[in-house]
Amino acid sequence: MRPITDALYMHIEMERKQWLHIIEWTVAIAALVYLVYSLAIYDHYDLVSSSLQAMGWQQWTALALCVALMPINMLLEAWKWAFLMNKCIETEERLSLFEAQHQVYYGKLAGLITPWRLGEYPARGLMMPKGKRRHMPKVLSMGAVGSATMTLAIVIAGVIALFFSPAVTSLLGDSYLLAVVAVVFALAICLLLAPKALRKWAKINNRTLIVGVALSLLRLFCWCIQFGLILFSLDSLSFSVESIGLIPVYYLLITITPNVPIVEVGVRGAWAMLLFGSANAALAGVLLWAINTLLPCLAASVKQMYILRK
Repeated sequence: MRPITDALYMHIEMERKQWLHIIEWTVAIAALVYLVYSLAIYDHYDLVSSSLQAMGWQQWTALALCVALMPINMLLEAWKWAFLMNKCIETEERLSLFEAQHQVYYGKLAGLITPWRLGEYPARGLMMPKGKRRHMPKVLSMGAVGSATMTLAIVIAGVIALFFSPAVTSLLGDSYLLAVVAVVFALAICLLLAPKALRKWAKINNRTLIVGVALSLLRLFCWCIQFGLILFSLDSLSFSVESIGLIPVYYLLITITPNVPIVEVGVRGAWAMLLFGSANAALAGVLLWAINTLLPCLAASVKQMYILRK
């Protein structure tokens, strides 16, 4: 009976690997198609061209620095992901920073082509090394924690910045501010209940949540620097406390506003134009989305194609 059992197990394992390869190829190809589609339907290349032609060496340097910070941005997310996962899996199976980076980049691909980025964390679990994929429930649990801590960090920074932006506060109106307050309370309640609610699948405590929020704030700081650089490169930012304080508010607004990836570019551009008052600011929102989303997705898809061909 033992040889039959072993043969059956090997057959099931081979089929599972085949399905995993099919899923990996599907996600990589679908993401590439979406990237091409996004570039093809964008109808403001004339604005991009005129803005780039008007840039001097200082603006080009700022834009180059913004692009150079993209890997740092992804590294910070990988650092947080490795920290969260290593809190709930066995010591001998600890996730390395290299493995975490691979998962974060591949998760970008799946998040790009799924509503509300629902596929991002399952895709990270799919990229777990062989022998660790049984941790999928923990991946999804820690994914929920990672998303909640990032959202909470954005809301905290944005609400603080709102106190220094009375004009924006009056522009948004009471209903939007109440919605922000409701989101803060909902996130706080979820994070307080998370250690008990997710204890079945993952080891979570208040210290883990605090560190998760701290790492999220660090990544948000990187985003703010990037957006400030790209606004400067497009002559849409004056270096004052009020204008710089609008950047965390911008991230607050695009986080609270419901959107799906396919319309995310429009949402970002609209809020940027409203806050900073120029068409170039809207272009800055689109360019930063391209740098922090399209470039990692392109890098991940090319790398994944290379891995799958080997």
